[in-house]
Amino acid sequence: MRLVSAANRGHTLYIRTDRFAQTDATRRGTGPAAACLDLLNPRSRSGSKPIAALYCAAMQYSCSFRCVAGCEGTHDVEEVIYRCPKCGELLEVQHDIEALSRRGPAAWIKLFDERSGSSRWPYASGVWGKKEWVLPHIEDDCIVSLNEGGTNLFWAERYGASLGLPDLWIKLCGNSHTGSFKDLGMTVLVSVVRQMIKHGKPIRAIVCASTGDTSAALAAYCAAAGIRAGVLLPRGKVTTAQLVQPLANGALVCALDTDFDGCMAIVKKLAEEDGIYLANSMNSLRLEGQKTVAIEIVQQFEWQVPDWVVIPGGNLGNVSALGSGFDLMYELGLISRRPRICVAQAQSANPLYLAYKNGWKFEPIVAQPTEASAIRIGDPVSIRRAIRTLKRYDGVVEQASEAELSEAAAAADRTGTYCCPHTGVALAAMGKLLERGEIQKHEKVVVISTAHGLKFTDFKIRYHEGQIDGVESRVANTPLTLPNDYEAVKRAVLDAI
Repeated sequence: MRLVSAANRGHTLYIRTDRFAQTDATRRGTGPAAACLDLLNPRSRSGSKPIAALYCAAMQYSCSFRCVAGCEGTHDVEEVIYRCPKCGELLEVQHDIEALSRRGPAAWIKLFDERSGSSRWPYASGVWGKKEWVLPHIEDDCIVSLNEGGTNLFWAERYGASLGLPDLWIKLCGNSHTGSFKDLGMTVLVSVVRQMIKHGKPIRAIVCASTGDTSAALAAYCAAAGIRAGVLLPRGKVTTAQLVQPLANGALVCALDTDFDGCMAIVKKLAEEDGIYLANSMNSLRLEGQKTVAIEIVQQFEWQVPDWVVIPGGNLGNVSALGSGFDLMYELGLISRRPRICVAQAQSANPLYLAYKNGWKFEPIVAQPTEASAIRIGDPVSIRRAIRTLKRYDGVVEQASEAELSEAAAAADRTGTYCCPHTGVALAAMGKLLERGEIQKHEKVVVISTAHGLKFTDFKIRYHEGQIDGVESRVANTPLTLPNDYEAVKRAVLDAI
């Protein structure tokens, strides 16, 4: 891509000459590029209209794939590529920071605040309200959005008070269209594929391996876009609610006799077939959407940074995405410091925790059964990206046993939440850091809740019926069975309250 610039009344307009200025429409003096070039001409028929009046974000800002290990060269984000062709490492989306820096921090804050809650397409989305920071080149008519993002940052007042942590907040990412934070990334990936198809790329289907939430998000967004979806699930290892979602949205669902890591190995080979596009987080397009959760948290705190962010980790793409969001705000001057990050893992599926305890030396493991099924992953794809992020953020990793995650989720539910087991992992890990003084009681702490508890009703039922092995169920609550008799009901109610 080549950029040219021209000044007019103190404004600078950057034009992508490869995509716009070289088209037939431009040579004929028509089309969007010609309109922009026309404004650059002081004798043009446009008169004295200032360039600032023409908002062409796709011409001002750009992004591309680059190797996370630093190999030379970039790749177009519409290229079907997932790893660096030179070293085999994963890719990341690189933004033109110099161009983004031309708009000052106050101007970005004003723009994002004005878009928050807007009814203008596509800015109602918490992701596309930050379009210039996500994928600026996406054409609005290619965006596939289900109004993702903008989720509640819940002040966990009563739960925090029970821990002596009054400034505890839970970011309820599960309050989204398909019930998980995966919507944030899937809107970006499916939008890009829709644009690729529009531009002539022969993509027949988008596929993923999943522990449940990715498949639900992919199926919904593909259904909205009219694109075929295929999902590979480990048979018997996802909840009924998670299985029903892609089925209902018309996806091809394949239940494999393996775990997630086995599904992932197969889907990577499947994605090598012509016309099959990979949607797992080794495709860094999804991370561009997921990074907006960091921006959204800071925006909801009136552009102040929390002291800690605690996030459950499985395949670990969300960890590097979180860091990417904070990094971008820091580089562009919207924030002056970064938070510390804690990644929480289930003890039964804890390869990052083991690496942390072993000087960041990673070895894949065979993940064991856990109630936190969505993070039951022993060989996470984004392990190196996650470790780099944690080192940069003075990060820590903590684990939670089945009893710890179950009791933490149940205790938080008694104060008004409805936690998924993965949020239980994060809450239990946060409690351990607080107990040993790593998190200070005066600090502002945000726990990322990655999915809605309604996806894990069986987990809730078994907890309250005392059917989870090794879990005491300290706050179990079961219904009273009573006769159809007022006096009996009255006695039961009055005795209970």
